Amino acid sequence: MSFDRKLTIGVLLTIGLQLVGAFMWAGAAAERLKTVETRLEQQRPVAERLARLEAEMVAARRQLDRIEQKVSLDE
Repeated sequence: MSFDRKLTIGVLLTIGLQLVGAFMWAGAAAERLKTVETRLEQQRPVAERLARLEAEMVAARRQLDRIEQKVSLDE
């Protein structure tokens, strides 16, 4: 009977250690996710500015193309 009891304690101890490891992993994963979310929040204004600059560059390129066409027609 003592063999069965030791086996049961060993199995319970193993399961307990695996649970502790799983909780530690989940905590670390949550912390990494929180870090990524914080970085994304910080980068949002930069991304918005970049989008505005891109739109302005497209408009400037169109204006430049029109100017070049007018200059070419005048020559």
